Amino acid sequence: MPSPFRFAASYHHRKPGARRTANVPPADPRLLVFNKPFGVLTQFSDEAGRATLKDFVDVPGVYPAGRLDRDSEGLLLLTNDGRLQARITDPKNNMAKTYWVQVEGEPNAQQLQRLRDGVELNDGLTLPAQARLLEPPQLWVRDPPVRFRKSIPTAWLELVIREGRNRQVRRMTAAVDLPTLRLVRVQVGPWTLDDLLPGQWRELPPSIQAL
Repeated sequence: MPSPFRFAASYHHRKPGARRTANVPPADPRLLVFNKPFGVLTQFSDEAGRATLKDFVDVPGVYPAGRLDRDSEGLLLLTNDGRLQARITDPKNNMAKTYWVQVEGEPNAQQLQRLRDGVELNDGLTLPAQARLLEPPQLWVRDPPVRFRKSIPTAWLELVIREGRNRQVRRMTAAVDLPTLRLVRVQVGPWTLDDLLPGQWRELPPSIQAL
């Protein structure tokens, strides 16, 4: 399939932001789409000195709308609008999140159907999801590279879920015997990565910020 990822012109850097409360709308609402690199925490500080959002995002007053694991990559939304953040993250809104997942093994029809129907995890049954095989996407090279076992084939899946449990996609694929090797989020609700490379972000104009 054609890749949505093309070369983007510039990188933006630094600064932590202060979180706003959901009931105080900002005078100048802002929404950023960020391509989080592998190994970056979705927070603005870390006592252990690990890479955080402050190393890439130079916009005061914004904070993440949702989470993305340190060992996952891709789309992360940041905003200074607490009401928008709540709409994005509240489980009641069932905001769709799309992931491209490289798994170990060759998925069969039964495994895909289990993902679609919902799988039993230690915190309960997952909601039904969309799951399909995906041709290997033309993504950036991950740093560090993914470690493969030469004797075991790999495949790519596209998963669309409407929950936000801790490490949910990884646990879902593991539950159907397809361990995740690489996980890239490419869409949240109507917002997509488009041409952003790892570490890059863009700001959306107010006219397309609303859900």
